[in-house]
Amino acid sequence: TSSPGHPDLGEVAPEIKPSERRTAVAIADLEWREMEGDDCEFRYGALTSSFLSTVERSRLQEMLSLLGLETYQVQKLSLQDSLQISFDSMKNWAPQVPKDLPWNFLRKLQALNAEARNTTMVLDLLPDARPVEKESQMEEEIIYWDPADDIAADIYSFSELPTPDTPVNPLDLLCALLLSSDSFLQQEIVLKMSLCQFALPLVLPDSENHYHTFLLWAMRGIVRTWWSQLPRGLGSFREDSVVLSRAPTFAFVRMDVSSNSKSQLLNAILSPGHRQWDCFWHRDLNLGTNPREIADGLVEISWFFPSGREDLDIFPEPVAFLNLRGDIGSHWLQFKLLTEISSAVFILTDNISKKEYKLLYSMKESTTKYYFILSPYRGKRNTNLRFLNKLIPVLKIDHSHVLVKVSSTDSESFVKRIRAIIGNVARAPCRRLSVEDMAHAARKLGLKVDEDCEECQKAKDRMERITRKIKDSDAYRRDELRLQGDPWKKAAQVEKEFCQLQWAKDPPEKHRAELRRRLLELRMQQNGQDPSSGVQEFISGISSPSPGEKQYFLRWMEWGLARVAQPRLRQPPETLLTLRPKHGGAADLGEQLWPEPLGVEHFLREMGQFYEAESCLVEAGRLPAGQRRFAHFPGLASELLLTGLPLELIDGSTLSTPVRWVTGLLKELHVRLERRSRLVVLSALGVPGTGKSTLLNTMFGLRFATGRSCGPRGAFMQLITVAEGFSQDLGCDHILVIDSGGLIGGALTSAGDRFELEASLATLLMGLSNVTVVSLAETRDIPPAILHAFLRLEKTGHMPNYQFVYQNLHDASASGPRPRDKRQLLDPPGDLSRAAAQMEKQGDGFRALAGLAFCDPEKQHIWHIPGLWHGAPPMAAVSLAYSEAIFELKRCLLENIRNGLSNQNKNIQQLIELVRRL
Repeated sequence: TSSPGHPDLGEVAPEIKPSERRTAVAIADLEWREMEGDDCEFRYGALTSSFLSTVERSRLQEMLSLLGLETYQVQKLSLQDSLQISFDSMKNWAPQVPKDLPWNFLRKLQALNAEARNTTMVLDLLPDARPVEKESQMEEEIIYWDPADDIAADIYSFSELPTPDTPVNPLDLLCALLLSSDSFLQQEIVLKMSLCQFALPLVLPDSENHYHTFLLWAMRGIVRTWWSQLPRGLGSFREDSVVLSRAPTFAFVRMDVSSNSKSQLLNAILSPGHRQWDCFWHRDLNLGTNPREIADGLVEISWFFPSGREDLDIFPEPVAFLNLRGDIGSHWLQFKLLTEISSAVFILTDNISKKEYKLLYSMKESTTKYYFILSPYRGKRNTNLRFLNKLIPVLKIDHSHVLVKVSSTDSESFVKRIRAIIGNVARAPCRRLSVEDMAHAARKLGLKVDEDCEECQKAKDRMERITRKIKDSDAYRRDELRLQGDPWKKAAQVEKEFCQLQWAKDPPEKHRAELRRRLLELRMQQNGQDPSSGVQEFISGISSPSPGEKQYFLRWMEWGLARVAQPRLRQPPETLLTLRPKHGGAADLGEQLWPEPLGVEHFLREMGQFYEAESCLVEAGRLPAGQRRFAHFPGLASELLLTGLPLELIDGSTLSTPVRWVTGLLKELHVRLERRSRLVVLSALGVPGTGKSTLLNTMFGLRFATGRSCGPRGAFMQLITVAEGFSQDLGCDHILVIDSGGLIGGALTSAGDRFELEASLATLLMGLSNVTVVSLAETRDIPPAILHAFLRLEKTGHMPNYQFVYQNLHDASASGPRPRDKRQLLDPPGDLSRAAAQMEKQGDGFRALAGLAFCDPEKQHIWHIPGLWHGAPPMAAVSLAYSEAIFELKRCLLENIRNGLSNQNKNIQQLIELVRRL
């Protein structure tokens, strides 16, 4: 590859791939005659660096074009784009051409599929692909290339870029997709990768624009729970953001060539026992040997989190691991960052040459610990020893910092030795950084941090102006969110009584007038208030003319409130849902069922109450319409719904529906959607902790709050758009998904008012729905309130299409429907079911239930969903069986909607009327 007198190109420019070296040498030949002496190496390096930049730009553009992502370089791919329902949402298809790969990856990642990184294509279905040039043909072109020809003439033909029949390396796909996505889709991708226990991108390379991006914002949404061991043997579970929690960090890098795989070694270190989880993609996986075209320079991060179980906990505290893709000589900036943020750096190499020695010598001021992992029999053993002896005083290492791993080395013992080194470093005083701290170091080195954009920082400043005033959640709600106190609870109770009077025979007019007077009095009290400074700041945030700044603000508010307003109780909701009667009387339905954390929904509730009070007074003629101050509030809320924020349908504090607010919001939604206002309403009901919110989020990529305790208690709705090309076939333009949250607590029929309230709420949600998913989760009986709602709705003639989902919350190995799962709905009803039927004056409970359609054994309405986790949290990944079962349920639901089995679809105007009537 070089003529006499030329320096070895592999030594001077190892970053140039072997397939490109012939071209680089040919270019260098043009200038070689003018170079002499020591200047030669510098000029040669400048030429090859210039060449590399040109080639890398070509590679990125070629990769984006190959994957069909070049159109998203100006107008980035958005989260809403990726969540649209289309033809492909109904089929478990395999990608056939490279342009299918990004969408296949996004759909599988949304479904938390452990095989999302597999980029295999169905090659036999590919269109004719152009033949790949043979090596001999390319060799001939280079050997006889005339230096007098135009250098720019098709120079890129020499680079071996992937062709349509060449599988794409999964890391190239990830980098190309992240470079084509906006900040919110990047965040969603990284969050889903975290749930799948994939290594996460920390530094994203971008050779096209000559900068690399530190992905701080993309990781903001990741929250993990782990066992925290306290002094004196005590311990408890701790929950925190991975961006904010500090941990010792260990980096693994490659210098020149290494026979050992960093990624395989990292996977072995992170995997307890003999079951290895492929957190980091490596060479022995499918397509792992495919050359990386644009992913070199990528830095990945993963964590180990303890569970409190001695047989699974490799380390007693959280530990972070970093992996640099590519050689440190070609990615010096990333390597420099790793040395400044790591507690220790492990360098894998076969050879230490003069160039590598110089690179490491420049790190002599570093306080980081260095360890070498060598395979000397494949390299220059004596040369390695000579350079290592020189590095010992420079890097402050000794012979214990040099490990040798050859083919005969016992892998298990070697991994234990690495773990012991990591454990010793972590136990001693060492550098402990959060991801936020790492971002500060990245800024100092000149890396771009994704969070530093103007819109993001303005939104963060606004959030901090609100949250810095919150010292105590209860006091803040009482002093700043004043309309949600007693006036709203009393007004909700009066409105319920007034509504019930409308259905009574010959209601006393005097009582009706008294209720109307009390309601107006309460609403006048509310309307006499002004929005507090915090609420005004919130309204300004969601009124921003910049859609990006508005979304940044809402995300910042979610995280900011989560940190300053932690709930006082952290108990399972089952223990908190039972209301205690006061002084032997009936339960107070307005009493808190469990402490609600302060959230965005409370600010929106406050806006809703300002609108409700004002609308009530306008209707009663107590306030001229021209004096309205809050008429624009529903429009602001409808814009949030369109951007993917879940909004409250049933208020979690009073367990009632603010009808004027909800209908006003839907009217504004109708205006904004114009002709695309055909809806299907899908609801999910079940007691808290049965996995219904996780099911909806996995199925459609939604953002409903999850967790068995301390989540918001109201029912929330979120809008999904159907792609225009598919809406005619599906029969609707949008799907409105409703999550019942913590409203249905499984109250017994003997609970009186509590049971009646749950039954009414279940009736409302199912009555609005075209499709209802009932989550049963290891119970033999359907929750009585839901059964009660079925009996009520059957009398009205409105029965949604229903799917009963039995979720196995513990056994991840179970798969497929089991006979007993089907029998549990078909067996004669128990005492609870009989009591529910008798409350509806149905006479014999068994006859009433057997007449319902869902008791027909021929109808396939019962699903068994395997356990969510594969392994033990927090290091467990989502099981493949769970993901596949959820996809099949989604396909069935969409198929039922398309075939018209979901009852009559609605437009928004009809839904508004239905909300009022129910």
